[in-house]
Amino acid sequence: MAALSAAVVLDGKAVAARVRAEVKVRVQAFERERGRPPGLAVVLVGANPASAVYVRNKRKACEETGIRSMAFDPPSDVSQADLLALIRKLNADPAVDGILVQLPLPVGLDANAIMDGIDPAKDVDGFHPLNTGLLAQKRPHLRPCTPFGVIRLAQEYQIALRGLRATVVGASNIVGRPMALELMLAGATVTVCHTGTRDVQAEVERAEVVVAAIGKPGMVRGAWIREGAAVFDVGINRTAAGNLVGDVEYEAAAQRAGWITPVPGGVGPMTIAMLLSNTVDAAVGARPALAARPAVVAKAAVRANS
Repeated sequence: MAALSAAVVLDGKAVAARVRAEVKVRVQAFERERGRPPGLAVVLVGANPASAVYVRNKRKACEETGIRSMAFDPPSDVSQADLLALIRKLNADPAVDGILVQLPLPVGLDANAIMDGIDPAKDVDGFHPLNTGLLAQKRPHLRPCTPFGVIRLAQEYQIALRGLRATVVGASNIVGRPMALELMLAGATVTVCHTGTRDVQAEVERAEVVVAAIGKPGMVRGAWIREGAAVFDVGINRTAAGNLVGDVEYEAAAQRAGWITPVPGGVGPMTIAMLLSNTVDAAVGARPALAARPAVVAKAAVRANS
């Protein structure tokens, strides 16, 4: 693995730029063949400031790659019935290849019902139960963007996951659970830590791959990280001083890990990049290209003294 002094920092911005370049080429080919660009409908309900920033970044990324971004911004007091009616309209629109409903939704709206209402073939977030089920059955189609981005990062840095012990800290439907499925698909042996886990520290200490997705700044201590482990920090937390930090105690962890993602600039950019990739996959009706890529052979095994 990496040298003993400090971890290799996984540059999510650079890898995301490569993914966007791939997407742009595919978008151009699609437009030549179909006479229109792939279309992504982005639904932002209400005026949540954080959600507005995320949506703005997604719409900008669409513009940069040539994907047509269609904005739908119903008010925060939109009824469940009216929001579902909008989803049905987008499902039926042949110019809409992907549908993204920004979460969280305002209080009073049933997010599960809204997600379930999206046509699975247009579910570019990969949250629909059908797409989750396909991933569980080792037949991935549209895959949750953040876990998908972690796998792509590992591949780009030649981190061979097959046979490694992986621990996912967090069990949400958006990241933790599908992340475990992605890691199993890659051949890792997976443990998921959740509110019922008796000793999170022990589970992290034995892991050769750690994915932190719990939403608590610095919860995963640097001293817990096994020498040479690959650490993927999905957390994005804002401190009282206004700084963004992850779920991992970064500086201490970086002295022990073989690879580590920074916050910001690690997994975050990959999430949007894989959303764009999913949108093109939805447009052409094909499985994500990553599913067909050959396994990457690691440059070296986990450190012998780990």
